Amino acid sequence: MIILGLTGSIGMGKSTATASFRRLRVPVFDADAAVHRLQQPGGRALRPIASAFPGSVVDGRLDREALRRVVLGNPEALKRLERIVHPLVRDEERRFLARARRAGERLVVLDVPLLFETGGEKRADRIVVVSAPAGVQRARVLRRRGMTEERFAAIRARQMPDAEKRRRADHVIPTGLSRRFAQAAIHRLVRRLTA
Repeated sequence: MIILGLTGSIGMGKSTATASFRRLRVPVFDADAAVHRLQQPGGRALRPIASAFPGSVVDGRLDREALRRVVLGNPEALKRLERIVHPLVRDEERRFLARARRAGERLVVLDVPLLFETGGEKRADRIVVVSAPAGVQRARVLRRRGMTEERFAAIRARQMPDAEKRRRADHVIPTGLSRRFAQAAIHRLVRRLTA
């Protein structure tokens, strides 16, 4: 089974790429979605987060904005949160890979936004980076509800520069031209890897 690590900075088109892989019936592990499941009511991360960050869980629900205010610009708080969440996400990822192996899948995707930043590239056979010009990235991100220049800058500061990601990638999917162009590139990649 080939494990593709999919990554790209915020606003680079990772969600579109993930949807394309899924349409081609390639199983995808979405690390962001796993984080949301772990943090939802009853999720395994909720109680440790509530303990580490008082006031971040109200009536059994994570107050994402309260948690964001605590960790944004606070490296120690962010590390504390990552020590809670990352091992749980890795556990979910291992279960996903085990299911895929049992099902006889030939190709799977690990969609991990901070793949390089967390050393996740070691768990993949090949790395795919989605990339768009900085102006396209900025416009996409600032259109998101609740996004500010400050938040965008803080997120980018945590992420490896796009040029370095592209340099380390086995495959780069350009997402700044058109959705159709990116989807065609993904289709060609899947065909090549599963041939």
